[in-house]
Parts: sequence; structure tokens; C-alpha cells
Amino acid sequence: ARVFNLRSGRQTRRSLRKRMPEAEVVLWSKLQRKQLGSYKFRRQFGVGKYSLDFYCPKLKLAIEVDGDSHFRGRAKDEDSRRQSFVEQFGIEVLRFTNDEVCANLDGVLLKIEEVATERERELALS
Repeated sequence: ARVFNLRSGRQTRRSLRKRMPEAEVVLWSKLQRKQLGSYKFRRQFGVGKYSLDFYCPKLKLAIEVDGDSHFRGRAKDEDSRRQSFVEQFGIEVLRFTNDEVCANLDGVLLKIEEVATERERELALS
């Protein structure tokens, strides 16, 4: 059965791309067009019923940018369910807060690059 970019979620993913929060816009400006280590990232990539903020298929690496809503109510439980689901497909999830992206973009990019390099090494060995 298909799991990635299901047709049923197409409108939702399109809508999320059109209404990206500022932190996602800032990070996307550095990830798009293979600017980071020549890795191709995609925005709002569907995995089952979930949409990943950014995803690099080659590395099986997801990057999530969490706004305030992720720290309220049941959101933490939902995030953890979602992450467990995504990890079943061998996808590693890196999380950053909106504040981290806006206040320390260089640090965020450095961390992504470190994980990407490590991920590439791991996948080459498997």
C-alpha cells in the first residue's frame, strides 16, 4: 500500500505550503534548491496521514519546526505518535522550535548538516 504523499492529503499539503509560518519560510530559504550539502529537500511531504515540514528522501531525514501550538494540550502526545509512525519507515526526525530557527539559524543549519553527513554515512554502510 502507498504511504507517501497520498492523494487524499494533497489539498492539505498544498494549503500548508501556502501558509508556512515565518520560521519555516526562513529555514526553507536555506534548504531549497540543494543549498545545504547538495541535498534535495521537499516541503510538506506526506507520510500516511501526516505531513512533514521538510524531508530529504535520499537521507530519509525529516525536519520539523515546532511553533507554540506543539507545546500545548495534547499536542506533545500527538507529535510523539506521529514521530513513532514516521520512524517505522526508517526516517529520522530532527526537531527545532520556531525560536531556535529565528534566533540561531546558523546553529540549526550546522546541526542539520552534521546529521545529514552522519545519515549519509549510515545509509551507505547498510
